[in-house]
Amino acid sequence: MNIVILAAGKGTRMHSDLPKVLQPVAGEPMVSRVIRTASALSPARTVVVIGHGSERVKAALAEISEIRFAEQKALLGTGDALRCALSELDPAEKQTLVLVGDVPLIRAESLSKFCEATGNGVGILTVELADPTGYGRIVKQNGQVTRIVEQKDASPEELSIHEINTGIMALPTERLSDWCGRMTNNNAQHEFYLTDFIEFAVKDGVPVTSFPVSDEAEVMGVNSKRQLACAERALQKRLAEELLDAGVTLPDPARIDIRGTLRCGRDVFIDVGCVFEGDVVLGDRVHVGPYCVIRNTRVEADTVIQAFTHSDGAVVGEEAKVGPFTRLRPGAELGRETHIGNFCEIKKSTIGTASKVNHLSYIGDTTMGSGVNIGAGTITCNYDGVNKFRTVIGDDAFIGSDTQLVAPVEVGKGATLGAGTTLTRNAPEGKLTLSRARQVTIDGWHRPVKK
Repeated sequence: MNIVILAAGKGTRMHSDLPKVLQPVAGEPMVSRVIRTASALSPARTVVVIGHGSERVKAALAEISEIRFAEQKALLGTGDALRCALSELDPAEKQTLVLVGDVPLIRAESLSKFCEATGNGVGILTVELADPTGYGRIVKQNGQVTRIVEQKDASPEELSIHEINTGIMALPTERLSDWCGRMTNNNAQHEFYLTDFIEFAVKDGVPVTSFPVSDEAEVMGVNSKRQLACAERALQKRLAEELLDAGVTLPDPARIDIRGTLRCGRDVFIDVGCVFEGDVVLGDRVHVGPYCVIRNTRVEADTVIQAFTHSDGAVVGEEAKVGPFTRLRPGAELGRETHIGNFCEIKKSTIGTASKVNHLSYIGDTTMGSGVNIGAGTITCNYDGVNKFRTVIGDDAFIGSDTQLVAPVEVGKGATLGAGTTLTRNAPEGKLTLSRARQVTIDGWHRPVKK
């Protein structure tokens, strides 16, 4: 089949400079989600019709190699948009499926059943709405679809119809050129409607099938920020239910946000208010506390991520304890049984097995061995204002509180650094290294008082 995705609309009601189809749902532009769904049907060709903000839409989709673009220079309606795509279609394909770039929650399974039910005729994907205001109504006679009437062109009797057009249609490819040539814009909007094809099909004896979907969220159109928020909640509900069905424990499924891919092992627990972005993997029995933000991170089995942890581009080993209030930045790799505590930040560093950074510390550009203890308030001074330098800390080292390690510097295996040390030269293995000013007490000194 051919697939045409209509993505030319301006989206005035969004009140946004971002083209409507690039507005994100679950962290992904709406049109990208539609393209991904379309690709599951293995089409011969996928054509995206662009118009408003065409260069931005092209740039956003530049990495998707399997799509073609057709440009609708003047926004003259859905029928005209399809007409703009005709030259990009494969005429040998019997069926052309028309999707809408602002209907992001449609499932590939529903589309597959819809196309199969349509066969070589015309298919309209429909839904029954309690309040159909704003949508084109499906007009039938003796149970057969005869036409679709838009809201502004509908009579009072037609406005009482609750079965509406979702904008998704399946059409016989061989008829498209003829039907595009027969369209007129004699309507309230002075546009060329794709829905006119229904009347053409009836006149030409082509069977027309209406195919209702049971889940109205699948065919929810998004034209405003209010509708965008509704689509977001509907999709998050779907994703949460998939996690529950897979055995993940969610105390409140309404309070989780997945903006990418979240893969979970067995007996995973995710507390409320957590946000997952990009590609996240949680191993068996991982426990994630409330209000964590986890992005492009892999967490191995039996690890506890405590409340308010932020992780981006990190790898966390088995049986680790992270947080609360920990920040893991890109390149952080935590070994097995590591402890990273409150108000600690790890960046581009490898933390060895059973090492601990428990309080108020910054570790950047560091290679740390196993069994290391980092005291409170320790920082690796890895940046001179221009260049980054690396710190190496050997196994079983003990770093006293309020210590600064001025990179490049090495701390030997089993070395101890006294509290308050500023280390500018390598510390030898197994020895105590100190760097402090001598403590003095000044006799006869008086604290100044305000005059």
